[in-house]
Amino acid sequence: MMELNQRKPEFNNLLKVLKCEVSERPVLFELFMNQNYYNRLAGREPIDNSELEILKVVVDAYAAAGYDYASTHACSMVFKTVQKSHKMTLNLNEGSTIYDRDSFNAYDWPNPDDFDYSKLEKIEEYLPDNMKLMIMGPGGVLENVTWLVGFDNLCYMLFEDPDLVQDIFDAVGSRLARYYENAVKYNSVGFIASNDDWGYNTQTFLSLNDMRKYVFPWHKKIVEIAHNAGKPAILHSCGYMVDVMDDIINNMKYDGKHSFEDNILSVEKSYERWGGKIAILGGIDVDFLARSSFDKIQERCRNMLKLTSEKGGYALGSGNSIPEYIPYENYLSMISCTKIK
Repeated sequence: MMELNQRKPEFNNLLKVLKCEVSERPVLFELFMNQNYYNRLAGREPIDNSELEILKVVVDAYAAAGYDYASTHACSMVFKTVQKSHKMTLNLNEGSTIYDRDSFNAYDWPNPDDFDYSKLEKIEEYLPDNMKLMIMGPGGVLENVTWLVGFDNLCYMLFEDPDLVQDIFDAVGSRLARYYENAVKYNSVGFIASNDDWGYNTQTFLSLNDMRKYVFPWHKKIVEIAHNAGKPAILHSCGYMVDVMDDIINNMKYDGKHSFEDNILSVEKSYERWGGKIAILGGIDVDFLARSSFDKIQERCRNMLKLTSEKGGYALGSGNSIPEYIPYENYLSMISCTKIK
């Protein structure tokens, strides 16, 4: 079995990546993994089901694998919807809760200030030296609106009641902004990730005009909250992003972009196009990781690190996340490419 990285976290290396600078050593990035991986990397399971103890195992796992941060949610806040079925694919129309003004007014909107963020303070003494947390959101702006309204319903509503659409986006966006505002106050938090899928393989879910009207202003606000706290913000968004990368870089001013797919635009081509303008994170396609041989994975990862070594602004990782169906040895093959010899 391949050994883990066995190197100490150094968050400044990740900060250099997010500033599009050359880091002192190769840097790893992963939005999240899965509990089996966390337990295996950490060498143990949580001692109980408390948020703090679960986070401790995540911290141990990220540290053992050679990351400079660990990924977590700030609290348990969610936007409640009707229970969705768990199948091989996700139905974007299932579970919709808001369909008119009355159901909007009747919806039980979460108050971000009512939730417990204390694990972000309690974990600080447990974090290894020079390690920080990355805070993910409970879904993103467009994702939560789509889950609450249903995708087909949202498309109809854009024409039939745009004022209600605006109010729904504002209700979601303002609460996500407050969630991040509460999170960035903690010293343990090094940066935030706004996780919000925006597109299909060939286009964004909504028209560019509607994305710019309803979605992007709240993302710009979230980035401003992070930057005002002196912390970077990265965007995780799946789907076709080519037409909105200028908005992401120059309007919203995200520091990093994550989620790349070979069947849309490979991470290699994405780096050649936008490297130096925004940090490129991960990008080793999940399907490639799941199906490829140990040697093929190593070859691609080493070539990617070589491609980015002079200009910087890149951290190695998957194109999306590490689900359980990726063989553990394939994951180790990827991260071992950053190992200091």
